[in-house]
Amino acid sequence: MSQSLYPWLQPHWRQLSAYAEQQRIPQALIFSGRAELGQEALALAFAHSLLCFAPQTGKACGFCHACQLCDAGNHPDLLFLQPEEPSKLIGIDAVRRLVTRLALKPQYERQRVVIIQPADALNTAAANAFLKCLEEPTERTSFILLTRHANRLPATIRSRCQQMHFLSPEPDIAIQWLRQQGVKQAPERILAIAQGSPVLALQYAGQGMETLHMQMFNDWLNVIQHPAQVLEVAEQWQKQSQVDIEVILTWMASWLTDLIKLSHSAEQKHLRHPDLQVRLQALLKPLNFRAIYAHYDLINRSRQQLQTTLNKQLLLEKLLIEWSRINQGLTAW
Repeated sequence: MSQSLYPWLQPHWRQLSAYAEQQRIPQALIFSGRAELGQEALALAFAHSLLCFAPQTGKACGFCHACQLCDAGNHPDLLFLQPEEPSKLIGIDAVRRLVTRLALKPQYERQRVVIIQPADALNTAAANAFLKCLEEPTERTSFILLTRHANRLPATIRSRCQQMHFLSPEPDIAIQWLRQQGVKQAPERILAIAQGSPVLALQYAGQGMETLHMQMFNDWLNVIQHPAQVLEVAEQWQKQSQVDIEVILTWMASWLTDLIKLSHSAEQKHLRHPDLQVRLQALLKPLNFRAIYAHYDLINRSRQQLQTTLNKQLLLEKLLIEWSRINQGLTAW
């Protein structure tokens, strides 16, 4: 299975394979880091290798009955716990159903694996119920918790898991991989828009996301000169189906980051979006940098609130209104 994994995941795969070869399979693992780096593929590859009847040098053979069940998505000892709907929480009823399944022995003589994604979607009651699974482990059962925000998991859960943190690969590795996948035109720019994730960059390249990113950047600059258009821009962004609000906030934060770097005379190679340098540079003179830092903090706080039931269009309106006032010394901080 590991041959199909992304090249930047190979060090993590070697560590996991060592666990299996040494018969020291962790009871629970936390894979933390941004979601677009291939952790789910790694979790599945590791789970398949643990379930395989005839693993070869730590890898699933791909041919045995267990591998066929895994490939068909119906192996009885490979379980998943996830929200019933996107952006929803995992409730206690789902954990109770899992606990009932775990009370039975694994159906085969290999390991049983439970993949929880995203683990930080466990609500308080569900997290407390799941904690008992870790405190009173069942026979030959391992948990893999995938999360972008490990700090949102209760400390009692984190302390009972081994953690693997995933970072974006070095740009050279990512760009080489993108070219191998057929992204020939400006892979560096697409990678920057994807915030360093080659998997997401490949997806963006097929969606024409570079055009959308530039359009939103133009909108963002335009509201500085034309504050009256803020509500119109917020509505257009909210209706945009290609990206969700978290991506929009990430892009806004990245533009501000480059603006701050330029204020400290950073070289082009240190910018996230070097192709935007000239236009960002033109903003430097009239802006209030105390307000820029505060606006950056506001965006980050807003990103942390996205799991709540806030009105996303109102949030965009608020951020764009504050941004439109930033060169007038009228910011609210």
